[in-house]
Amino acid sequence: MENQGREDRKDNDLFFTCSLIDYIARKTKNKRATVVQLLGKKRLEKIYDLADIYHSDNIERVSDDFIEEAHIPTGNFDNVGDCKYAIPTHWDIGKVYKRLIKNVAQEKHIGVIEALQMVYNSFISEKIDDYNSSVYYENPSYLYECFVENKML
Repeated sequence: MENQGREDRKDNDLFFTCSLIDYIARKTKNKRATVVQLLGKKRLEKIYDLADIYHSDNIERVSDDFIEEAHIPTGNFDNVGDCKYAIPTHWDIGKVYKRLIKNVAQEKHIGVIEALQMVYNSFISEKIDDYNSSVYYENPSYLYECFVENKML
């Protein structure tokens, strides 16, 4: 794998993909699992494959394009508005998901997009997205073990 900088290029692409999912979810007030389901596997693969290009564009415009293309409606899930403390950025949350998804893909010997769909559709996604808890600050290996056990440990 080509490595330019501190991280593998595909790791950075996964980071951008997860950050864009979070950005779209915040903008449309939907749960992350809903955004992942509405984007679908083909669009997720496209975002991941072209992340280096999308990353150099304005995330506002990129998100608008995918919201329109996937017909993502406005929901009523507002974890940002409900947060009583410092709100993590979409980049912060993208990093949390990237680490967990990468770990799941490696340990289960599956593709990144399949792991992404598994993680966002698991119980852990709602825990990470509760910004009034500290789950998104937890150690990546702890989050992985919780994911595997399907419960908070």
